[in-house]
Parts: sequence; C-alpha cells; structure tokens
Amino acid sequence: MTITRLTKTAFVAAIALFASLVSFGNITDYNTNFAFVQHVLLMDTIFPDAEIQYRAITSPALHTAGYVLIIAAETLTALLCWIGAFCMLGQIGSDARSFNRSKKWAIAGLAVGFLVWQVGFMTIGGEWFGMWMSSTWNGIESAFRFFITIIAVLIFITMPDGEIDN
Repeated sequence: MTITRLTKTAFVAAIALFASLVSFGNITDYNTNFAFVQHVLLMDTIFPDAEIQYRAITSPALHTAGYVLIIAAETLTALLCWIGAFCMLGQIGSDARSFNRSKKWAIAGLAVGFLVWQVGFMTIGGEWFGMWMSSTWNGIESAFRFFITIIAVLIFITMPDGEIDN
C-alpha cells in the first residue's frame, strides 16, 4: 500500500461525505434550501433594472422539479464517490492496472459533482438566472469552492498509479 493510493482513496471518500451531507441537508431542511432555488429561478432579488428578467421561471412545479433534480444529482455524486472509494480501497495493494481501473466509479462521481456545481450553480444559476446580482440568494462563492475542490481531486486521482515499490 502506498500513501499516494491511500490519499487518493481518502480524497474521494471526503467528497463522498461532503456530497452526502449536502444531499442530506437539502432533504432534511427542504423548505429552507427550496427557498434558495425558488428565489434564484424567480430572479426576484437581482438588480431591478436587469434586462434578463424575462428568463425567470415562475411555475412552482418547475421550482420543485429543479430542486428535486439538484438533490438527485447531489445524491448521485455521493453514491458514485462512495462506490469509487470502496472500489479503490479494495485495490490499494493490487497491481497498478487493477488500481487504475478501480477509479472508474470515483471518476464518474467526481464528474457528476463537477457538473452539479459548475454547470448547475455557476453557469445556469449564476449566469443564466443572474444569481451573481443577488445579495441575498447568491451561491456563486460556495459553488466555486465546491467545484474547484472536486476538480482538484479529479485531477489528482486520474493521475496514473504505477506499481508499488516494496
């Protein structure tokens, strides 16, 4: 077992834990977090003279659907990363090819997580719905921290592992 393989596995587990807690929080504190999504989609706290307000979604059913999709994607991130961490853990002492192949679930989970926070929050929420203009319902900084952390872990774990030196 090398410290590098153990570290890669631990980093994936850390993202799995993070995504699990985010998903759990969104489910158990549904109304508070739903309000965030609702206000972003309504665009009711962006600059009053913003010419992009025509993009607002006012349908409560679409607000719910969007929030459920977010929770599902966060949960999928968590599940795939947990599976990935356990697969990697099971192959830590194996040959390099087996360990490298064990990363596929982790890579999938990290990719989904990146897409949730970069595409979902930064691109769609931040740019399309103008979330950056809101002083109340602005998740840009948090989303940036999340997806930068995830992409750093993704880059680290996709670095090929060689044979273990004994």
